[in-house]
Amino acid sequence: MRGKLQKFGLIAMGALLGVMLSLNYSAVADKPQAMPLPVEELRAFAEIFGKIKSDYVEPVEDKKLITEAINGMLSGLDPHSAYLDLDAFKDLQVGTQGEFGGLGIEVGMEDGFVKVVSPIEDTPAYHAGLKSGDLIIKLDDTPVKGMTLNDAVKRMRGKPNTQITLTVMRKGENKPLTFTLTRAIIKIQSVKSKLLESGFGYVRVTQFQEHTGENLVKALDGLYKQNKEPLKGLILDLRNDPGGLLNGAVGVSAAFLPENALVVYTEGRTDEAKMRLTANKENYLRGEKEADYLKHLPEGIKNVPMAVLINGGSASASEIVAGALQDHKRAIIMGTQSFGKGSVQTVLPLGNGTAIKLTTARYFTPNGRSIQAKGITPDILVEEATVNGVDKDAAFNVREADLERHLTNGQDSKTGNTPAMPHVPKKEAPKGKGESKDEIKSGEREVVSKNDYQLNQAVNLLKGLNILKNR
Repeated sequence: MRGKLQKFGLIAMGALLGVMLSLNYSAVADKPQAMPLPVEELRAFAEIFGKIKSDYVEPVEDKKLITEAINGMLSGLDPHSAYLDLDAFKDLQVGTQGEFGGLGIEVGMEDGFVKVVSPIEDTPAYHAGLKSGDLIIKLDDTPVKGMTLNDAVKRMRGKPNTQITLTVMRKGENKPLTFTLTRAIIKIQSVKSKLLESGFGYVRVTQFQEHTGENLVKALDGLYKQNKEPLKGLILDLRNDPGGLLNGAVGVSAAFLPENALVVYTEGRTDEAKMRLTANKENYLRGEKEADYLKHLPEGIKNVPMAVLINGGSASASEIVAGALQDHKRAIIMGTQSFGKGSVQTVLPLGNGTAIKLTTARYFTPNGRSIQAKGITPDILVEEATVNGVDKDAAFNVREADLERHLTNGQDSKTGNTPAMPHVPKKEAPKGKGESKDEIKSGEREVVSKNDYQLNQAVNLLKGLNILKNR
């Protein structure tokens, strides 16, 4: 019997090594610089594969073993690399277009649990009260521990109008919290705008999608028409914006920067991972035939005084925009330290309809700052208004540096990346008003709130700049 099992293991090992070596030869043919595969380690892998097939308590399909091996190989690299099966790959493609089914949470993995990076605005998760830093420990009655991130996301997604109960650990709470959410078709309005008062406009970008740049231009045009004269100041709100498409970030930056100004550059191991993206239509349009939507920007928008709001939920693409506008001294960055996701994930489709999302580069602001695991430091630190002066949540917001196996900054030994910040002290909000939350009227969320302390400070700053300009 043992001889048969050993023979089976050798056959499995030989078959697997044969497939892997043939794949390696193909990779070498495509990329001469590809490294040879480690035969000894692959031999050990194949031996373990054979042992599981012959000795595990229950029969296991080959497909499941290989899929789990791929999942482990990618998730062990960093929190953002992942294997996308057929459903996950399809959901990713649909999600970038601004409509998908689910709860509306940007998540990562931490210590085997699902950690909330940021609830997406105007979604079931947002309205239920989930917060950045929450640790999801149960999905309905199933513990999350031991699941892959993809498995957890699959369970959270489902048909609209069906319910799921999330059990959450939140720092500062003595016992787990439970949230029952109703799944919905998530239609994200990526750009919202409002004329705060005469001369001062407000634009919020909730997520960077395929049409964010075009929607931004429409919003700005609407503000100018509503104001009937050039704006005196503009606030760009990127708080709790988890990021999205890179070309969307370049397009938004290009709306406010001179043509051909450097927005962001990336550094990786391959030539494809080394890019310099400027405020040029080649870098923000999706195709050559697409019309340049930035041609329809209101006159004077590139010179209007600007303030950009960020916080611990501002990640990835939103940090690219904030960093570009900060380095070019185009806007004053206000709020709190951003999330610190300064890595680039490339989706690499595979031949069987699946794909891998792989971290391929770090990105750098125009002045060469890597924000990975650090974030964007605001020019003026403005903390959120708190009830009774106690900011319960700010200290517990999760950032990139808190995630297990996060990619290092790459510039930790260098200095000069953290400018000194003026500090606007916290202000107590009126009791019973909550913490900088927008008011709810007629079941719909207002674009801005009168109790938003950070926003009010940005308006005051722009008014002050306008007075100085007139003098």
